[in-house]
Amino acid sequence: MSTTNLDLDAEALYRELLAQVRAGLGGVSDAAIVGIHSGGAWLAERLARDLDLTARLGSIDVSFYRDDYARKGLHPDVKPTHIRFAVDGATVVLVDDVLQTGRTTRAAINVLFDYGRPACIKLAALADRGGRELPVAADFVGTRVSLAANQSLCLQRDETGQLSLTIEEDNADPAQ
Repeated sequence: MSTTNLDLDAEALYRELLAQVRAGLGGVSDAAIVGIHSGGAWLAERLARDLDLTARLGSIDVSFYRDDYARKGLHPDVKPTHIRFAVDGATVVLVDDVLQTGRTTRAAINVLFDYGRPACIKLAALADRGGRELPVAADFVGTRVSLAANQSLCLQRDETGQLSLTIEEDNADPAQ
């Protein structure tokens, strides 16, 4: 697998996403932020801090909820779900780093409903790379990008918390 740098400024995209979420939540008194492990959780932490919602911050790992669990297997770094606020009646901003097929979003919604019935779920994604397999669309998105089928858009966070986006290319020979 090789890695390519993008000309996308992940920090600038975060600021755009923050502005959209702030405007979209204007006047909402019961807002909560829930990030999907791992990149979505990083973004959710920053959004919650910047929107003064740290008391209503959660994170989820959708590994056991994915409909392709049997095919993909278990990710070696499964994290526990942390939701310490009442989901019932809340306006939940569900945060993912990269939106593609919609399967992770569907799984995350299933996790949320195990904790209660939110009044509304809004989806925020730093990047939408297309390729939907399910009818899912982000309410807030930093950018839209087109990538080849063998490419993945990956969010990284360094030790200082700075975000960066890279493209990882799967150069595996399909005949092997």
